[in-house]
Amino acid sequence: MLPPDEVDSAYKRFRTRTFWGVTVAYTLYYVCRMTLGVVKQPLIDGGILSAGQLGLIGSAFYFVYAVGKFTNGFIADYCNIRRFMAAGLGISAIINLVLGILGLLHGPLGIGSMVMLLSFAVLWGINGWMQSMGSPPGTISLSRWFPLKTRGTMYSIFSSTPQLGKAVSMILTGFIVAAAGWQWGFLAAAGAGVIGTVISLVFISDTPESRGLPSVQELSGEPLKSLDKKPTRELQKWVFKHPGIWVIAISTAFLYITQHAVSDWGVLFLQKQKTFSLESATQVIGIAEVFGVAGNLMAGWLSDRLFRGNRVRPVIMAGILAVFSLAGFLFLGGSYWANIAFVALFSMAFSVVFCIVAGLMALDFVPRKATGAALGIVGISSYAAAGAQSIVSGFLIEGNAAEGLYNFTPVSIFWTVACLIAFVLPVIGWKYLRPKE
Repeated sequence: MLPPDEVDSAYKRFRTRTFWGVTVAYTLYYVCRMTLGVVKQPLIDGGILSAGQLGLIGSAFYFVYAVGKFTNGFIADYCNIRRFMAAGLGISAIINLVLGILGLLHGPLGIGSMVMLLSFAVLWGINGWMQSMGSPPGTISLSRWFPLKTRGTMYSIFSSTPQLGKAVSMILTGFIVAAAGWQWGFLAAAGAGVIGTVISLVFISDTPESRGLPSVQELSGEPLKSLDKKPTRELQKWVFKHPGIWVIAISTAFLYITQHAVSDWGVLFLQKQKTFSLESATQVIGIAEVFGVAGNLMAGWLSDRLFRGNRVRPVIMAGILAVFSLAGFLFLGGSYWANIAFVALFSMAFSVVFCIVAGLMALDFVPRKATGAALGIVGISSYAAAGAQSIVSGFLIEGNAAEGLYNFTPVSIFWTVACLIAFVLPVIGWKYLRPKE
């Protein structure tokens, strides 16, 4: 234990380092998972993989990620989050490196298309497991280092990491792919993963107690609730049986269908449906992701300040805006700037819904020691849905293609309906999500 006169300064220092460590590291996690979404068009044009095969590869990632999110969520409640987060990102970087090297050797060695399909499916599936080791320690760190009164604000910042990671990946990786080839997209992602691994090991601390500090409850003067005094295993069972967590899980499943539809297929949609170049398409999707950061930051303010703790009202407001802006992007034409406006508005509104439903609503009633379990339950539902989306979207797009022309209307209807269901469910089931005194 540190001397009393050093506690406050040490707590603030380690808390700040840990927060920015997990935030930057998880941003770079996304760079290592978004590579496939950027390189789909070059892979299709090169005759290496088809849209349907890419859908299957994407589903391998999501299905493995779903199981990994569930398993690793429960495990992370017991783990050193610093080592846990670094291990997942480090191995994800290695997988991207291997895929990049495989791409460079594909032509000279004459590797067949079936070998490429199996290699991509297996390695990208393993990457799904590694990626599932990122979110649990990141979110758990907030519950271990921040009291309830500030945790919502900090979560809204941390939850912007997916948009930041996607923006970096779409813009920088897209530029690298356009300039040097799809293989170098994977190699660049590997480099980003190595940087994130080092940041995790240097900046993140497991708990205040691991640094000789009192617990966050003692540091903040926050009283212990009766649930907080129970053992972790018992609290995990309580969360598993709570109907509120299943309302959130099902709603988040539809959120993930919508989110990954745009991030996984948005570039291809703009290229095939609206004849954008690869550079322009990645810029539209990448720039729009930046507005998702603003949506995440707005979510905490809207629900805590403007609506004074009411989570439903901002979800209704932002949900309606997200549906209409998504429909405008999918069903209307428009110029480069018009499409940026549509997707930017969608990304900002959608992020408000996502941050509140998939994050703040759960944090309102889930005990601190069972945060990982809640993430695991939501995660397996969400990414099973994302995997199903990848398969359905891939074959809907491929099944309506004729002589290189694509009809995106069926899949656009699928994505829009999913967005509508995503925000209606928690509104209907709000009675299960109100925090108990």
